[in-house]
Amino acid sequence: MILAGDVGGTKVHLALYDFINGKLSYSRDARYPAKDFSGLEEIVRLFLGSDTVTSACFGVPGPVRDGRLRLTNLPWTLDSRELSFMLKIDHVFLINDLEANGYGVAELTPDQIFTLSEGDASQIGNRALIAAGTGLGEGILAWNGKLHIPMPSEGGHSDYAPRNEDEIDLLRYLKQKYNGRISFERVVSGMGFTNIYDFLRDVRGMEEPEWLRARMESEDPNAVITELALAAKSEICEKTLDMFVSAYGAEAGNLALKVLSIGGLYIGGGIGPRILEKLKDGTFMKAFTDKGRLSQLLINMPVRVILESRAALLGAAAYAEARAAELSGVSPRAASAAV
Repeated sequence: MILAGDVGGTKVHLALYDFINGKLSYSRDARYPAKDFSGLEEIVRLFLGSDTVTSACFGVPGPVRDGRLRLTNLPWTLDSRELSFMLKIDHVFLINDLEANGYGVAELTPDQIFTLSEGDASQIGNRALIAAGTGLGEGILAWNGKLHIPMPSEGGHSDYAPRNEDEIDLLRYLKQKYNGRISFERVVSGMGFTNIYDFLRDVRGMEEPEWLRARMESEDPNAVITELALAAKSEICEKTLDMFVSAYGAEAGNLALKVLSIGGLYIGGGIGPRILEKLKDGTFMKAFTDKGRLSQLLINMPVRVILESRAALLGAAAYAEARAAELSGVSPRAASAAV
C-alpha cells in the first residue's frame, strides 16, 4: 500500500493507493484542517490507524531542498528522513505540490480532463501546468524526447503585470494594501477574488447591496462571488470573476511562453473546475492568446482543465512507487501488471 499526501496551507489531504493491472487503485482518503494539528506526523498516524504502507510521498507548497521544507503558511518543518523514521515507513519523499500534480497528469483518464481549446494536438514538446487555489502554483512538464518530466516552479510569486487601466489601478490598490510588491498570487488565487472584489467596491465604487454585504460577511466570500457571478445575479461579482479569469488566462499565457509549452497547458487546482462555465466563455482564452506577434504560437497550444480533485494525490502515489522501486528494486506497479 502507498500513502499519498497533498499538504496545503489550510488542509492536508491523504489517500491510500494500491496497484491493479499496473494502474493505481484508490483505497480511501481523508482531509484534515492543518491548523488543528501540531505537525504532519500526527495527521498521518491518525489517518493510517492500523494500516501499514511501504512508501509515501507528500506534495508540499514551496521548494524542497535535500528532502526538507519549512512551510510558509504553517509553523511546520518537514523532513523526509525524520518522517520515515518516526512513521516507520521505508521510503518517504517530499516533492513540490505542482510537481505532484505534474506526475498526476500521466495517471488521468480522458473523462478527468476537459479540453478548453484543441489547439494543434499533433505538437509534441514541453507542457505547462498552472493551478489557482489557496495560492497560485506553476509547474513545468519538460519533454526529454520520450516522456514528460515534471519540474517545480515558484512562478506564481513573480511580479503581477497589469495590462489595462483596471488592472493598473488594481495594482496601485494592492501595493497600498500590502505595503509593497505584488505577485500574481495576490490576484490569481483564492485571495484574488476578495482582492478584486474589494477594489471594485472601494475604488471603482461598484454597488454592494446590503443583502450581498451580509452574505459576504457570514459565508465564504469566494463561494458567494462565484455563485452569484455564474448565476448573473450581481454585477460586482460578475466583474470580479471576469477580471480574475482574464488575469488567470494572461499569466497562463506568460507561463506558456516561458516554458514554450507547445505540448499544451494544463489548468489544475481547485478553482478551475468550480468556474468551468466561465472558463468556457472565451475570457480565459482571449487573455491566454493575446501575446502580440507570438499569439499564433499560443493559439496552437492545447489547453486542458484537470477535473479530478485527487490529481496531486495520484501523482504523489505514482512518484512514491517509482522512486521506491528505484531504491529497492521492487515495483508494485510492475508486479501487479504481471499478474
